[in-house]
Amino acid sequence: MKKIISLLFLVSVFSATLFANEPAAPETIPDRSSGLIRSSLKGLEYRLKAGLNVGGTSPLPLPNEIRKLNKYDPTLQIAIEGDVVKWFTPRWGLLVGARLENKGMRTDANVKNYGMKMIAEDGGKMEGYWTGNVVTEVQNSYLSIPVAALWKPSPRWELKGGAFFSYVTKGHFSGHVYEGYLREGDPTGTKVEFEGNSIATYDFSSELRKFQWGAELGAQWRAYKHLSIYADLTWGLMDIFKSDFRTISFDMYPIYMNFGFAYIF
Repeated sequence: MKKIISLLFLVSVFSATLFANEPAAPETIPDRSSGLIRSSLKGLEYRLKAGLNVGGTSPLPLPNEIRKLNKYDPTLQIAIEGDVVKWFTPRWGLLVGARLENKGMRTDANVKNYGMKMIAEDGGKMEGYWTGNVVTEVQNSYLSIPVAALWKPSPRWELKGGAFFSYVTKGHFSGHVYEGYLREGDPTGTKVEFEGNSIATYDFSSELRKFQWGAELGAQWRAYKHLSIYADLTWGLMDIFKSDFRTISFDMYPIYMNFGFAYIF
């Protein structure tokens, strides 16, 4: 409930700030329909969106350390969004919104000389370069603010392009390694082997950045007067880890497609 209230509050604040130069509405509005009509006459539109995020957190391009992806599971990632749109012409507009969303995945990859800090089954801590299999679990929750320009090539189709700014409300990046060996310190260090059912775990959740941003592109098709189907691509342009985190030697970016439905008031 607190998250929904926060979402509605943010949408209200952004719309009031962005469109403050619009004429003030009368003190009393007879009914909800009348209020929506008045907003429409000012070029304002309100939307509620619900969808699923499918994608992953990945380095680009894939580094030499990652040799093979054994398994990929997108898991269930939900996104709920509220938007305010200002149409300046019948074809061009500006969107500002607030989105509560999850972005995550589970992968199993074969790697070589992959930087790693981990804890063995006996509780011992080890750091070095891992060669073998590594399972990664990512489950991050965000409060995101999308800002985008809108263009209508036709009455039913709408395209958008812009940026998003996210705050990580809950971050989780962890996993385990198995069937391989660790070179302690550097790639030529002491070799520690893991065979059979032996594993070692790792957790880099505390190293995640709180603020992230990136580009957002999308398309929306209006199926009915108030209902649309949409697909949005969000491409993170900032490494998810803090700048002083060096265990993983390459940057990792959240890249996700968001598919869902939008209700237009």
